[in-house]
Amino acid sequence: MLTLDPARVAALLPWGALNDALAAMFRQGCESPLRHAHTWPEGAGENTLLLMPAWQAGRYSGVKIVHVAPAHAPAVHAAYLLSDAHTGAPLALLDGGALTDRRTAAASALAARHLARPDSRRHLILGSGKVAHALAGAYRAAFPIERIAVWSRDPANAERLAARLRAEGHPAVAAASPDPSEADIVSAATLSTTPLLRGAAVRPGTHVDLVGAFRRTMRESDTDLIARATLVVDTRAGALAEAGDVTQPIAEGAITESHVVAELAELLRGAHPGRRTAEEITVFKSVGWAGEDLAAAILAYEAARAETAPPD
Repeated sequence: MLTLDPARVAALLPWGALNDALAAMFRQGCESPLRHAHTWPEGAGENTLLLMPAWQAGRYSGVKIVHVAPAHAPAVHAAYLLSDAHTGAPLALLDGGALTDRRTAAASALAARHLARPDSRRHLILGSGKVAHALAGAYRAAFPIERIAVWSRDPANAERLAARLRAEGHPAVAAASPDPSEADIVSAATLSTTPLLRGAAVRPGTHVDLVGAFRRTMRESDTDLIARATLVVDTRAGALAEAGDVTQPIAEGAITESHVVAELAELLRGAHPGRRTAEEITVFKSVGWAGEDLAAAILAYEAARAETAPPD
């Protein structure tokens, strides 16, 4: 059985190939029950255990095990087990954190190709963790980004990530506030339980990418933003069950489930056109789909096997 550490996983998942693998999985589909979530009190907060299985009969099966501990840094730890779906034999154990970071950012950039303006040049990232770092690279690979602004509740963390991005060749600076008024694309990758983005501050033509809040009690946007925007989700089942950015406005009566115009698979299959005007505000809300993990794990495993295969 292969064991792939974080650096190896990242190297085996280049943005172009990963985008293609995710797009194919969203179009083709796989069996992926809603993730199991279990919580327990830890100090003044609450920790979460997530189990995310997915499989394609006769090919591969996999499960990601995730622990989320918001009071600690890093807040998320994960591992992914990929197996042969036919025999059940384990094939690879992958670092789940690197896998999650890469596939999350790639899915956001994939959606943005249909929802953001192609000429988007200014990217605001809320959050300073590993997903935020991955989002910067994924969007820079997909759009002509000329400026990346990083905001965090802890300014030192924002400057630390901005400095890391600059060292990697990205045009990054730390932002003093989460003000989205100067951004073409806004990505929020936090564990916030209160809105960080206000609809009134978002300019026409902006694309907003909400990837952090993964429970009904969490949200990164206010109701006004969701109500104003063309709203697309990674999967309806996941978003309507778990995404506070969607379920809370529904509970308030501000929107209904029909406000979700499409899920990502429908964009990729051409069932929805995506962005229709330059002035449109678009929102992509993801809570994570186990099919993304499966696609990324298969790509990494098959690439690793190809590198070690003997020459013909």
